[in-house]
Amino acid sequence: MNRTDRLMGFITHLQSKKYRTAEQMAAHFGISVRTVFRDLKAMQEIGVPIGFEPGQGYFITGGYFLPPVSLTAEEANALALTEPLVLRFADKETAAHVGTALAKIKMVLGKSKGENLEQIQSKTAHYIPEIYEHLLPDNNYLPIIQQAISNNTVLRLEYENAQGEFSLREVEPIGLTFYSLNWHLIAWCHLRKEYRDFRTSRMQNVQSTLMPFRKKDHIPLHEYLQTIDLKSGQEYL
Repeated sequence: MNRTDRLMGFITHLQSKKYRTAEQMAAHFGISVRTVFRDLKAMQEIGVPIGFEPGQGYFITGGYFLPPVSLTAEEANALALTEPLVLRFADKETAAHVGTALAKIKMVLGKSKGENLEQIQSKTAHYIPEIYEHLLPDNNYLPIIQQAISNNTVLRLEYENAQGEFSLREVEPIGLTFYSLNWHLIAWCHLRKEYRDFRTSRMQNVQSTLMPFRKKDHIPLHEYLQTIDLKSGQEYL
């Protein structure tokens, strides 16, 4: 990656999270901390409003937006690789959104890069043996779950456990994770009064209540995942 691309990458990297330390940026871009400091200074000199909070890290002050830029061929190809995974493992609504997003990306790539992306797409496919087909999602709940996670609002759903029993749940979603060929919602369950792992393929009638979370101190998703053995495929319901 040349320096110009790296500086543009710095901006999007800083905008993707509230704070970033110099060490985190160095690890992300594969450069030294000293180079990070030089690049941050160069960005400030061209008018990018970078701030620093002791004990937290660097940030871009509110209101600054990076003007639209064209993707590199490598970035476009990386997106092409994700498309078959989304088509296979996400729900139909999400897959449709990916299709329209990629169509918009082609429009800004230009003719040559757009044709290259189409070629990569035509030669990239997904395959799952038929015996695993029944494990794949057949609902359209991912968008409503994502919205509830983003807005910190309660979801109401019917859930079928491993014994085929249904129960009505009100949950506070903290994140989605994918393992054992299934999307799983990790959420605080008001019925069980603890965090639970809900397989989306066993959900029915998922509804957004628009009610804010009642629990104020949720564990981060990555910390919860460290407490369970995903390799076992065990469900905690």
